Amino acid sequence: MRRASVAVFLAVAAIGLSGAGQPAPTIQYTLTDQQKDDLDKVSAYMNSMHSLEGEFIQIDPNGQIDQGEVFIDKPGRMRFEYEPPAPILIVSDGSTVAVQNKRLNTLDRYPLWTTPLKLLLSDDVNLRHNSLITDVVEQSGTLVVQAKSERTRSRANLSLTFTWPELELRQWTVIDDQGLSTTVSLRNIQQNVALQPSLFVLPKKSPDKG
Repeated sequence: MRRASVAVFLAVAAIGLSGAGQPAPTIQYTLTDQQKDDLDKVSAYMNSMHSLEGEFIQIDPNGQIDQGEVFIDKPGRMRFEYEPPAPILIVSDGSTVAVQNKRLNTLDRYPLWTTPLKLLLSDDVNLRHNSLITDVVEQSGTLVVQAKSERTRSRANLSLTFTWPELELRQWTVIDDQGLSTTVSLRNIQQNVALQPSLFVLPKKSPDKG
């Protein structure tokens, strides 16, 4: 059976919610003036992006590749439709993230604020003053913003990659508590398009068949 790692990536408590042992002490990261200026540019870009639709490719820790369509309507709403044979559908209605596995007939729900999605789906981004940002790196025509999903983590577990200097969101990577990474890359993206509200209605679990 294919591993539904997307649940780990987007919604499950393993992303900073159920780490073993005592929380690590909060670490204050110091950014240069240039890095802060870069964050201002990224913030302006993200705030100008009110909606998005396109395609995604996901690579999980085992090298499993899945793909499908993505829809984002800020603030807080998004939909990931996976192509068969992946049985996963992920929808956020602005406050709750629902992860549906059609094959297993399961439906799990999580508060949006507990997931890494909160950084992507906000309509008022100010990264310069976000204490979760740990580093900003320019490299080979890209700008990578590294962040933590919560303040008590000792190191970054979320990175956002943009084209640079012409900003466009290209991919993000999340590292779980076991150190395993899942990467989602975007392609054929259209920004600020009108999206149907029905895309963001939370799925319901199918009745069990007797």
